[in-house]
Amino acid sequence: MVFRYLHGPVFGLGIVLFLLPAAPGTSAAQELSLNYESLSSLEEPLAAEIGDITLVLTGLLDTSMSTGSEHDNAPDAGLIGNAQVAALAQLPNSWRVSLTYFGQYATDAAIGLRSDEQFIDNGAISVGSAWGTLLIGDVSGIVREQTRRRRGAGNGILAFDDVLGHLDDPGAGYHGRFGPWVVSTAVDRDGNLDVGAMFQRPAGNRDYRITFRATDAVYRTADGSGRFDTRAVTAVAEMIYGSTTYDAGVGLERLTTITRKLDRWFVSAGVRTKTGVVGISVGAHFGRIKGQDEFSAATGLQYDIARGLSANLGFNHARADAAVDGASLMQLDESEAVVSIRYSF
Repeated sequence: MVFRYLHGPVFGLGIVLFLLPAAPGTSAAQELSLNYESLSSLEEPLAAEIGDITLVLTGLLDTSMSTGSEHDNAPDAGLIGNAQVAALAQLPNSWRVSLTYFGQYATDAAIGLRSDEQFIDNGAISVGSAWGTLLIGDVSGIVREQTRRRRGAGNGILAFDDVLGHLDDPGAGYHGRFGPWVVSTAVDRDGNLDVGAMFQRPAGNRDYRITFRATDAVYRTADGSGRFDTRAVTAVAEMIYGSTTYDAGVGLERLTTITRKLDRWFVSAGVRTKTGVVGISVGAHFGRIKGQDEFSAATGLQYDIARGLSANLGFNHARADAAVDGASLMQLDESEAVVSIRYSF
């Protein structure tokens, strides 16, 4: 579960952020998503009022069939179901408080999982005012969600498109809007830090978005053979013209131990467009760590059948084999085709 006792640097940061005076601006708190997974609902949330409390619900159900190298070329059926519910209220002093919970269940054959766990949940408590929002709970991914490239359409999921280092939960965070700028930060109980900023503003018949992110965190290899301290910087540029989104991201990351120092760089780019009821995305990623390459590509298609109901297709490929002094950093060689029926609400 998620609402655990916080102490040490996390609690201290929360008090400091709460007491620090903010610079004047036209900032307004925004509700943040605790869904850090590959699939998220695109529909407007369902809402209901109970007294002075507003309940907001979003979620999806996705049943899929996939085949490829990771499935020994035999079709596998998968199921993902996730939902986020928030209880929102406004205090007499105009502060906004919320209690948010996200949960996801997935079978082993489901696509795009961050871990081998079948059930994942996140939760957070937040207090917001004109100066921004403070959060406590499972907030390790809020900066990533604010600064990332857009998710692909349908079942197009681009592998490796992030820094390796990440924060642990629980933690504390801040999120605020100041004119066209949105700033966010998160810190975990070990003092690892994630900071991001986003600028978004229309110009003519186009909309432009630029994000920056700096991360000081930890990377643990999947096989448990190594633990690295990481420092990384990333940037994303995006342009929206009509129903088409073009974006690209770059990143630099340094992984260190007492005896090792490794540098990783990567670049990702993609296009997402929609014509009528059909949405299509294409993306590619290339990176290198200590002379060893990583590559991924993804194509996705979504066909809207009715409000919230869609048929989805995806072709995904990922290849990486990076090892240093017996520590396996990334080891993956997979290609898959996925078709699914999804209902978002």
